[in-house]
Amino acid sequence: MPPTRGRPIALKLLILLSVPLLSLVGLWVYAAGLTAGGGLRLLEIDDLAKNFANPSEQVNIDLQQERLSSVELLLTGEGAAALAGQRGATDRSVALFLDRARRQRGISPEMKAQLDVLVDRLSRLRDIRAQVDGGKAAPLDVIDAYNQIVDASFRMYDAMVLVPDMALYRHAKAVTMLGEAKEIVSRERAVIAMVLDEGRVEPEVREAFGGMVATRRLLFSRAVSQLDQEARAPFDKVADSPAYKEFTATEDAIRRQAAATGLPAAAATWPVDGQNVWRSLERAQAKAVQETISRVTPTAVGILVKVGVAGGFGLLAVVASLLLSFRFRGRLVRELAGLRDAATELAEVRLPNLVRRLRTNTRPPTPEEVSPLEVATETAEVADIVQAFNSVQSTAVQAALTQARLRQGVNQVFVNLARRNQSLLHRQLLQLDGMERATEEPDILADLFKLDHLTTRMRRHAESLIILSDQTPARGWRNPVPILDVLRAAVAEVEEYERVEVLQPPQAALVGSAVTDVAHLLAELVENATLFSPPRTRVDVRSETTPHGLAVEVEDRGLGLPRAELDELNERLEQTPEFDLAQSDRLGLFVVARLAARHDIRVALLPSPYGGLTARVDLPSTLLADQPVLSGR
Repeated sequence: MPPTRGRPIALKLLILLSVPLLSLVGLWVYAAGLTAGGGLRLLEIDDLAKNFANPSEQVNIDLQQERLSSVELLLTGEGAAALAGQRGATDRSVALFLDRARRQRGISPEMKAQLDVLVDRLSRLRDIRAQVDGGKAAPLDVIDAYNQIVDASFRMYDAMVLVPDMALYRHAKAVTMLGEAKEIVSRERAVIAMVLDEGRVEPEVREAFGGMVATRRLLFSRAVSQLDQEARAPFDKVADSPAYKEFTATEDAIRRQAAATGLPAAAATWPVDGQNVWRSLERAQAKAVQETISRVTPTAVGILVKVGVAGGFGLLAVVASLLLSFRFRGRLVRELAGLRDAATELAEVRLPNLVRRLRTNTRPPTPEEVSPLEVATETAEVADIVQAFNSVQSTAVQAALTQARLRQGVNQVFVNLARRNQSLLHRQLLQLDGMERATEEPDILADLFKLDHLTTRMRRHAESLIILSDQTPARGWRNPVPILDVLRAAVAEVEEYERVEVLQPPQAALVGSAVTDVAHLLAELVENATLFSPPRTRVDVRSETTPHGLAVEVEDRGLGLPRAELDELNERLEQTPEFDLAQSDRLGLFVVARLAARHDIRVALLPSPYGGLTARVDLPSTLLADQPVLSGR
């Protein structure tokens, strides 16, 4: 009776995934619309402003003062003590800033890149001071060197104020622009000090000063226009103050001043005008920065509250989704796990054991060996898969049984043919031996010897078929045979035996039961050595005793083999692979592996010092007789 079909897996997956997916997608869309990450980013910016931006702003103020003092020292030679004090203040603010920078977390990659630039510029401060102390630096060059450091800090501010709230972003950007305008006022003060010292305005100075004035006025006007009414009030007050108007008049006077004419009498008040405007902007800037910081936290909290409300409602849907998902997931996982375990046992245990048994025993499998898979399931598709696995098992078992019977039949054919040939060849050898004894003609004897040699080789090939069929050749020996006779018998079964030189072996003998197989094994190796080496080269066969038996080496002078192929051949010799009809070109390899496994002989192919190969055969001591005796059948 077929198993009862459960609910389709498609319906289960639909129930499993639809509720959590719809809930999570809806929650995600709503949360993404509110930009929850933006609220967290605002809180990070608030922390950056309090613990990181404020120290860097103090660095800028100290650098502005040090720049002005450095230019005055270069121009007048006075104020060294004041400059030294200002440098100390600058060093303290720089040290505080660098310490905060090393400990600060939550910095974006863009801001980190700008921070690295600023730290690099600050490292050049010592060189700038050395140039000032040397008195050889041009004032404009010193001003530009300090400008590069301050500019790097403003680029870092630009990366920091990338906030998600557009209104807050415009406000923060405007405050940063006002800071740059204040910085340009400080640069103008340094240029004014240089102009007063020289008593005239050089063309290059007027050009540089004109660029500063145009940039400052553009930044100031654009920034103020982007602020709301409350934040704009302090800067409007500065713009309407007499000090600001006097400073703008000073800017215009310097831009119009010709180099050939001296400075007007009002030039004496230019430094005071610049100082008054700079201080006014400094106070307004500090107030604007604090007001910006105060706006960040409420904006961030508002965004996070909206996300929290959405998350509260979404949490109920998520919990329900998870409970439903876990219920169906547990059931489906148990079914699939049972199917996996049953299939694994079938593929890794039952079928391999059955195939291994069929290699030697072709009786039909027992019901226990082909029992069907049993998996507890309520899902229709899983039940269908179980049925499919059972069908696959039946097909695989039938194919293995058919293959085993075919293999057994082929082996039997090999054995029958080989036995018949072996019998005929044995009779032919006896007849040739009689003919050799009956004639004394040298030419006839030479031809008969060639026929005898060919017949011997044919007998070895017939025995190879018997060995591949896991049978033992009928030819055998009762008594031990000296190892020298075994080596000579192996060489005698090779076509190019004239090229083989058998070196004097040690005084040892081989037990009679292993003589035929060992001679056959050595003949296969010697023949390979002659086939895969140049025709005029020599093949050496040498042997020596070892602590574990006797070692025989067959060395040729061929081209050798690549390491990968050599390792593959050694692996086959060691594992004794099953004979594959598709690899008939490696027939000798299979024969050697079978014979070696039969007598616990180890065969390995090694590189030869002459460039060819050395086949090493290690005969165990169990195959050796105590003392060599005369050979006999």
